[in-house]
Amino acid sequence: MHLCKIKIFSTYLPIFGRKHCGRRPQHLEKLYMPDLSDIKKDMSMEEALEKELNLKQLQINRLLGITQAINDNVSAVGLFEMYQSFLSWEMGVRKMALFFFENDSWKCKASIGIAEELLREDISALLPKFVKLLHLREQGNGLISEFDVVIPVRHKDTPLAYVFIGGFEENEDMYNKVQFITTITNIIAVAIENKRLFKRQLEQERFKREVELAGEMQHLLIPSKLPRCEHYELASIYKPHLGVGGDYFDFIELENDRFAFCIGDISGKGMAAALLMANFQAHFHSLMQERRSLTDLINALNQSVLRITHGDKFITFFVAEFDLRMQTLYYVNAGHNPPAMAMNGKIYRLDRGCTILGAFQALPRLEVGEIYVDDEALILSYTDGLTDIRNGEGEFMDEVYAQEFVRRNHTLSAEMFNEKLLEEIERFKGAESYPDDFTVLTCKIY
Repeated sequence: MHLCKIKIFSTYLPIFGRKHCGRRPQHLEKLYMPDLSDIKKDMSMEEALEKELNLKQLQINRLLGITQAINDNVSAVGLFEMYQSFLSWEMGVRKMALFFFENDSWKCKASIGIAEELLREDISALLPKFVKLLHLREQGNGLISEFDVVIPVRHKDTPLAYVFIGGFEENEDMYNKVQFITTITNIIAVAIENKRLFKRQLEQERFKREVELAGEMQHLLIPSKLPRCEHYELASIYKPHLGVGGDYFDFIELENDRFAFCIGDISGKGMAAALLMANFQAHFHSLMQERRSLTDLINALNQSVLRITHGDKFITFFVAEFDLRMQTLYYVNAGHNPPAMAMNGKIYRLDRGCTILGAFQALPRLEVGEIYVDDEALILSYTDGLTDIRNGEGEFMDEVYAQEFVRRNHTLSAEMFNEKLLEEIERFKGAESYPDDFTVLTCKIY
């Protein structure tokens, strides 16, 4: 205060002149001497401005820090912590709750001054009505009633986040504070959304690559060439859905004028199904080469699938073995679509066998079917993707439809039969798409 007096005196010195240096007239002193309260007021304003400037600088520095953290790819959890600290310490927010959409529901990711029991309230149904910044008045919900304002963050018509702010005092600059909070909330929300979108893109790319690898693996497992001789012929149609499926077929030529063929449908798709298929194929070939009976084969395959999948996946499976010398077809149907066999003008439904593989520790019932083949025969085996095909009228290409097609065309070779079947499928479904992957394995016995 002493310095202020000296400054004031020197300021007025030219007015009084030298002869008045020692003393100023009383009436002039009242006129020119600033009031002490005015000085204090000016100082208070200056201090307030300086304080506000320092606070703004601190806010900008923290804002730059958050921006740098986003550029440094700080985790979402880290950004939420920085946001909470910023609002609490730099902005002086007394009450806050920040909600983000996660795992099909809105969850509170950061909060200030709100009891845990209130934060556990589910307000998801109330949030969609907040489409713009809104002052909350007489809100009935227990949690929302704690706040003064809600700030929604949206991308076009999609809400990204909601922040609730409360605890404002009457003398606070609520407008400027809310504007700054809106800015920082938008920055955080967009950064988190970009992280989510980037993560989803990585997952999609990883899934796409997995599908490609699974498709490549499955094509390696599927026979590229099927046998054709004077006694029998095999032909296939293989249409995996979206490049990869759970369908499987195979054949193996055995000693003593025998051959076997099979078709199956593995639950699930992708790499898991492809790996199970590879394991299943290896076991099938190994067990068949050991000259096991079909009963032993099916029991061993069931144990193999159960051991690998622990009951999480299963396989529907049909396997047939034809003995040329005995002219007998032996088969087991393990919960698969029953193949249709045409011979001597009759249709045989190959449905003897057991339940699906991989679901039970011990198969409750297992029966080996046996048919004596004394004439030309054609066997149509397929996966359920064939009978799921439907036309524009909603009609399915069901089992009866397939049997009737076999009855009309069983005199054709296996290759010609499949070509005509594809033509019939295209005619039947018209503009409708394939609902699932489907596989056909046709066996012609001469």
